[in-house]
Formats: sequence, structure tokens, C-alpha cells
Amino acid sequence: MPRNGSQTPSTHAAREYLSDRIEERPVATTVMRWSFVLTWFMRVLAILWIMKGLSAWAVILGVWTPVGQFEGRSTGYQATIIYFALIDLIAAVGLWMASTWGGIMWLLAIMSHLILAAFFPGIVSGGVMTLAFFLTLMAVYLGVSWLAAQENH
Repeated sequence: MPRNGSQTPSTHAAREYLSDRIEERPVATTVMRWSFVLTWFMRVLAILWIMKGLSAWAVILGVWTPVGQFEGRSTGYQATIIYFALIDLIAAVGLWMASTWGGIMWLLAIMSHLILAAFFPGIVSGGVMTLAFFLTLMAVYLGVSWLAAQENH
């Protein structure tokens, strides 16, 4: 910063930078802060998706099954489990950070699960309760995201 106290263009540009993190957006003066609700909903989802991702890793590593059983399964099964082992944990990190990309990765992960459960029920478990739970989580996420976006206008 110059000695006379004036701001340089780079300082001014830094203040105008908008983060994709929900918790860093300007605070609205409404009674119910939907961005706060969205942030904590995303963090609860992050904990659930960490557990989901770690359970996929447990299958890969043979924690609940005899060693070598994962390698003996079909290539489609292996690819699906590895896909969810990676995308679930990546989505969980983004959700915990309450970033836009985290929500998008989570929606990709949950839609992948729903589509694979519909077309390949032998590989991806998709009972009625699981599907209803996932669809409810998606509806709540989209609804709270919409309310949080509306409070910023």
C-alpha cells in the first residue's frame, strides 16, 4: 500500500473478489439466514458422504469381506465401487467447505447412485428407502439453496 494511504488497483480488485464459498458471501439482514442453514446442511451431508465414501474404501480393502473378494468380482462392479470411493469423498470435502463445486459434485454423486441403482441393481444397492432418502436430500438441498440465493437479492 502506498504511503499516502490510497488504494492500489490490485487492493480494490481483491475487495471485489467474490468467493464461491457460501459462508463468505455478504450477510443479509433477514430474520432467517438461509445461507447459514445451507452451510450447516451441507456439513451434515459432508459427514454422511464421508461415511459413504469410506464404506466404499472398506469394500475395496476387504474390511468386511475376505481379502481377495473385491478382486474376484466383475470389472463393472470394481469400477463402480472405485468411482464412488473417489467421488463421494471429493463431494464430501466440497460440501464441508460449503463451496459451489461441492454441491455440484454431490449432486453428480447422488444422481450417479440413483441412475446406477435403477439400471444395475446387482451392483449398486437401491432399495426403496435408500432412493426415497436420496431424493428427499436432493429436494431439501435444492430448496434451501434456492432460498439462500433469494435472500441475497
